[in-house]
Amino acid sequence: MDESRPIFQQIAEQIENDILAGALPEETQVPSTNEFAAFLRINPATAGKGVGLLVDAGILYKKRGIGMFVASGARARLVSERRERFRGQYIAPLLAEAQKLGIDPEQLVRLIHETTQESKKS
Repeated sequence: MDESRPIFQQIAEQIENDILAGALPEETQVPSTNEFAAFLRINPATAGKGVGLLVDAGILYKKRGIGMFVASGARARLVSERRERFRGQYIAPLLAEAQKLGIDPEQLVRLIHETTQESKKS
């Protein structure tokens, strides 16, 4: 766990990551808040708050008496949201810095390709 961020947010993000990775496909049941609490050794209310964030966002839904499930379309929604966040957090600042340095879009693409190739060799 990351001490700089609330645990409930980290739980929600981990569930999102599992959905994106395919570990939690749509319409499958997610672990209960008590299971999260026992595994992470936290208060069940904290785990419930993390799950609640995803219910509020329409990523999870509750089947009464059964548990929480991944909603249909959840993965596509998460991909879309994360791409927009990625664009704002990384792409926009990257482009602004490239412009300051006189790097045009073609040069930037070339740099990205070169860096990708270098990282594959490591």
